[in-house]
Formats: sequence, C-alpha cells, structure tokens
Amino acid sequence: MTPEELKYTPEHEWIAVNGDTVRVGITDFAQDQLGDVVFVQLPEVGGTVSAKDSVGEVESTKSVSEIYAPVGGEVTAVNEALNDSPELINSDPFGEGWMFEVKITNSGELSELLDANGYRELTGQA
Repeated sequence: MTPEELKYTPEHEWIAVNGDTVRVGITDFAQDQLGDVVFVQLPEVGGTVSAKDSVGEVESTKSVSEIYAPVGGEVTAVNEALNDSPELINSDPFGEGWMFEVKITNSGELSELLDANGYRELTGQA
C-alpha cells in the first residue's frame, strides 16, 4: 500500500503536503519490517529540524529505528496519541499513526522526495 498522493523518503517516511506544512509518518512497508511498535520518541513542538536529520525514534519488539525529517523547518505539531497508543503506527500508518508536522522553510526540498512509483521501486514493490 503506497498512496499516490504522498511523497516518500528512502528512509521510509511518508509526507503529506498541505500548503507550507507537511505531515510525516512511516510507511506501511516500514511498520511491517519493524513489527509491533511499542514506543515512539517524537521531536518537540517549536523545535527546528533540518532535512535528513534524525528527529526521533521508533522502538519495536524487533529493533529501534531512527525517524528522519524529510524537510527542514519548525515542528508545529506531534501526534500525542502515540504516547499512549504507539501501535497506531502498525494499525493505521497513513492515518491515525502520523507522527509530526513541520512548517517548511525551503519548499525546494520537496522536489528531492520520491513519488509513489519511486518508493515502490526502492522497496521492490513495483
């Protein structure tokens, strides 16, 4: 499952663009590889992130994986529901399992992201 309207990173984050803000989560492929998610560390609201920087982590029963910022900007929201229910990442990675939102400082960074076809090719789902 790779929604066409989203952008993707090689590190398995998805990006939903809404004006000058993006919502970020991890892909269905990534959550499947991780297994049962038991803990999520998210960036702080008001903090500044740079594209490709590690901004948090996802811990599963199998491993711990970094979360990377797909674009630079200010973190404007985090999904507080994940504190009590990190399993939302497994059950609804493209919906209720979203992680954080960033107000973009350089919209040109969006052109460096993969489209759905590019992501499917990367993960061997094409």
